Amino acid sequence: MDRRKASKTGYRFRLSLPATSANLGPAFDAAAIAMDFRLHIDAWPADEFSIRATGRDQAVCETVENHLILKTYSEVLQNAGKKIVPLQLRIENEIPIGKGCGSSAAARVAGIALAVRFGRLGWKEAQIIGEASRREQHPDNASACWMGGLTVARMSGEAEAQVVCIRPKGKWPLLLAIPEQSLSTEKARLALPQTYSRADAVVNVQNAMLLLTAFMQGRPDLLPSALQDRIHQPYRAPLCPLLPALEPVTGRDGILGVALSGAGPSVLIFVDPRASISKVRKVVSGEICKAQLRAELLDTKITTRGARAV
Repeated sequence: MDRRKASKTGYRFRLSLPATSANLGPAFDAAAIAMDFRLHIDAWPADEFSIRATGRDQAVCETVENHLILKTYSEVLQNAGKKIVPLQLRIENEIPIGKGCGSSAAARVAGIALAVRFGRLGWKEAQIIGEASRREQHPDNASACWMGGLTVARMSGEAEAQVVCIRPKGKWPLLLAIPEQSLSTEKARLALPQTYSRADAVVNVQNAMLLLTAFMQGRPDLLPSALQDRIHQPYRAPLCPLLPALEPVTGRDGILGVALSGAGPSVLIFVDPRASISKVRKVVSGEICKAQLRAELLDTKITTRGARAV
C-alpha cells in the first residue's frame, strides 16, 4: 500500500516524540523533562517491513534488522495475541542516539503506540507508559516522552507506573552539550556503587525536593544548589568528561547549573532566561576547548508537548 492510498483509507499514522533528559542532577531515576527536538514517524501498513530515514544517525534509523521501534512493536502485538501487521516507516530523527537524550525511550514509546494503533489494543496512556517503563527498566524518560513537560514517576508494579506531569512555571532555556562519542546506559549503570551513605542519600532527597520546587514556583535561582548530586554523577564523571569540564561554569554569565543528561555523556546546561544565549554558548565553548574536548551545542527548552499530543 503506497502513502497516498494509506492516507486516503485512514491507515496512515503519524507520531512525533520529544527528546527527554532524565535524572536532572539529584532526581535519579525519578524525574525527567521533555525537550523541543523530536523523533517524527509516519507509518502505514505494507507487504513487508521497511524504513526510510533522514536526520541524525540515519544509518541506524533505517536498518530494519533489530530496529528498536519495530522490535517493540512486534513484541507487544505478539504478547497481546494479535497479528503482526508489517509497516512501512518514514522517520525524521532529531534525537542523538546513545547520548543521554532519551532516544531509546522515544523508540520504545513509538513501537508501543504503533502496536496500540495497528493492533487496535485500546490501551490507556497508563498502560502505554507502564509498558515502556518496564522495557526501559525505569519510568522517567518514558513518562516525559509521552506526556511532555516535567514528569515525576515511580514504578508501582512490573508494568505499572505512577506518574505526575508538571508544567514548569516560567521560561526554562537550555543548552545541551553533545559529545561525539556515545555511552550505553548499561555501561553507565555499572559505574555506580551498590550502597550509599545516609548523608549522601539525605542530601539528594533535599536537593531533589528543592529542584521540584524551583520548577513549580518558577525559581531558577534555586538551581545552583538544587542540581547538586551525590548518587550518580560523581561516579559517571570519568565516563562523561564534559561534566567535570563544565561544572565550573555554574554562576557565570547567566549559567544556573549543569547536570548529566540522563546517564550521559551529554551535559544539560540550565540558562537564566534573562541571560544572553550567545554569551552562554561562548563561555561553554571556551571551557570545552580548554579541556581539549569536542561537543555540539544545541539550544533547546522544556516542551509541554509530549507524544500523546499528536
